[in-house]
Amino acid sequence: MADRKRLGVIGGIGPMATAYFMELLTRMSDAKTDQEHMEILVYSKPSIPDRTKYILGESGESPLPAMLSAGEKLRDAGAEFLAIPCVTAHYFHADLEKGLGLPVINGLLEAADYLARERKTCVGIMATDGSIRSGLLEGILRGHGIRSVMPDEESQKKVMSMVYGEIKAGKPVDMEKFMQVSAELFEKGAQVILLACTELSLIKKEHELPAGYLDILEVTARCAVERCHHVRAEYEHLITGHKRSETENAD
Repeated sequence: MADRKRLGVIGGIGPMATAYFMELLTRMSDAKTDQEHMEILVYSKPSIPDRTKYILGESGESPLPAMLSAGEKLRDAGAEFLAIPCVTAHYFHADLEKGLGLPVINGLLEAADYLARERKTCVGIMATDGSIRSGLLEGILRGHGIRSVMPDEESQKKVMSMVYGEIKAGKPVDMEKFMQVSAELFEKGAQVILLACTELSLIKKEHELPAGYLDILEVTARCAVERCHHVRAEYEHLITGHKRSETENAD
C-alpha cells in the first residue's frame, strides 16, 4: 500500500466531468475495502479561463497560469502524478509537465494507443472547436496510423451546442442531435467515435449508447488506476458493444 502513487486531479473544467472522473476512478479500482482504494487529491478550480476561447483567439486570457497554480498546490500537497479531466486542456500538456516537474497523464495519447491496440484505422472525433482547431488529437492519431474524420460545419455547431448550451449549462442533452452527428461520422468511415470532450462523456454515463463509442475520460481514468491499483475486469474493454472472443470467454 505504501508504495502506491498519489494522484492529483486538476478539476473544475468542467465540474460535472470532474465529479464523473472521480466516480470512474472509484468504480474501476479493484478494491475490496475502503483502505484499498487509491489516494487522490483534487483541486476543483472552475475559475480557470475557457480553453477553447483562448485556442481560437477569442480570448487573450491564457488558462495555463491558473492550471499551473492548481498543479503546484497539488504537487506541494503530495501529488506524484496528475490527471486533467478536460480534453481541450491537453493543448497545454507539455507546458504543464515542464512547469510542474510532474508527469501528467496524456489522455489523448492513451486513447490513440488504445485504438491502435484495437487495430482501428479510422476514428470519428467529437470534440470542442478548440480541440479540433488545434489539430493535436488528429496529429496523435495520425502518428499511430489512424485516420480521423470530423463533423461538417453544421454538425460541429451541434456538438458545441451540446457541450456549452446543454451539458455545461446543466440542461438535458438533445440525443437526436447527438445521433445525427454520430450517423455522419459513421457514414464517413469511422469504425469508432471518440468522445473527445469530457462533457460528452456524461452522455455515455447517462444514456445507453450503441456499439462503436470510446470515451476518452474512461481511458484517462483507467490509466490513472493502472498506476495505483488493479483495474476491474469489466473495464478491460472500453469501446461500446465489444464482444469477447471465444478465447476470452474461455478464460
